[in-house]
Amino acid sequence: MRSLTTAATGMQAQQMNVEVISNNIANMNTTAFQRQRAEFQDLIYQSVERMGASSSDAGTIVPTGVQIGLGVQAASVYRITEQGSLNQTGNRYDLAISGRGYFRVQLPSGEDAYTRAGNFAISPDGQIVTTDGYTVAPGIAIPQGTRDVAINQQGQVQAIIDGDPNPQIVGQLELSTFFNEAGLEARGDNLFTETAASGAATSGTPGSTGFGVVRQGFVESSNVNAVSEITALIQAQRAYEMNARVISASDEMLAASSNLR
Repeated sequence: MRSLTTAATGMQAQQMNVEVISNNIANMNTTAFQRQRAEFQDLIYQSVERMGASSSDAGTIVPTGVQIGLGVQAASVYRITEQGSLNQTGNRYDLAISGRGYFRVQLPSGEDAYTRAGNFAISPDGQIVTTDGYTVAPGIAIPQGTRDVAINQQGQVQAIIDGDPNPQIVGQLELSTFFNEAGLEARGDNLFTETAASGAATSGTPGSTGFGVVRQGFVESSNVNAVSEITALIQAQRAYEMNARVISASDEMLAASSNLR
């Protein structure tokens, strides 16, 4: 019976759906996390009677035919890149992007990665780094004797040094944008890397056309909506139960047919 395998594909699809939802819920408090959505498409159809086929010598044709679907399959897991809310922290090295863009991070391998998680810190040699110690490009060093750091919305980093009443400009942060942000590959640790689907990175100054601005003392929160995720979880659970019920019904039908005398 086709219904057995068809319902099995439905159960597998809803299992994947629950896995995606559980990852969203698990990252509700992850800085700048972007929620994901599982998307599905129907499988190939089996044609019992093809539409448009000739049904008589008089030239009549079959108007609709008979096609039976064979289930569902995963099409993609799409990343929702909408802006999360900005939470004020008061930490001078916490940075949030209001608008489009990613901070560029230099990995130990020399490869570039990208992130919107701006909970940065200072390395022992004064470099602005991520929580894992990776340098935030283009590599800005805070001088010795700095008592405060100011970063304006255009990403200009100014150090206020003891004994000098005038702020000293020590660097300029850059942002990167992509034509298809959903095509970035998630690497974990709040990092993404460029792929052929995302397109090449375009770098620019915060606040310029097509780029967001930098907010010092803020971090971007996750864009996960707890109520929406719980609702989606209940729907996925009910869909899984209904597919399981189809398998039970098909099994009972097979049992009834095998017991005919």
